Amino acid sequence: MPRRMGYDARPQAVDRLAASVTLRGETIHQDLATAGATFCSGATYLVFLRVVDQLQKTGPLRLPSPALARLAKLDVKDGEEVFGRWNANGPGAARLFHELKCGVNFTSWESARPGDFLKMWWTDAIGGQESGHLVVYLGHDQEQVRFWSANQPDGYGNKSVPRSQIKRHLFSRLTHPSRLARATRLSPCDSFLARMLHHDFTWGQVVAACGVVDTP
Repeated sequence: MPRRMGYDARPQAVDRLAASVTLRGETIHQDLATAGATFCSGATYLVFLRVVDQLQKTGPLRLPSPALARLAKLDVKDGEEVFGRWNANGPGAARLFHELKCGVNFTSWESARPGDFLKMWWTDAIGGQESGHLVVYLGHDQEQVRFWSANQPDGYGNKSVPRSQIKRHLFSRLTHPSRLARATRLSPCDSFLARMLHHDFTWGQVVAACGVVDTP
């Protein structure tokens, strides 16, 4: 992945990101120089797409073209298609993994592994008034959590924050990549995530909607 490039979460950044991702045959191509500065859910989704692409190239994974096309479609609103689910407020990645049954969502720090996706909330608010960050988890100790994402203000790169700064957290681990083929069955819009843009939700609702467990 690139380094730095700046942080930008404006609608123009979403448009640039969507234009930079195209499906060429069975390869999801990324032109990140054109995309420029981006945001946390965009950066982590690019990593997710690269995992899919590498699994396709090395042989363990063969997704049908319609599924790849839905994965590569980024010009969508919150809650729509695949990226719109991932990019939504709240537990977007976790909800997607639960819908597709392609991964597990859990809260245990002790069970986390480098490479898990991690949603962190800086306040207790979930949904319309939330403040959070979606990252690739790298590790932690008693005091700090280390991760990779598009971070403010520099953009792509590693960062650490005090564990005490995190009010809530949720890990998501891809465990069954072949089930990403189920992307063709997804409804055009997940109303639960779409409503996250303007409405507040409880942690109990998140747990129920994403099948969250304490340990995977």
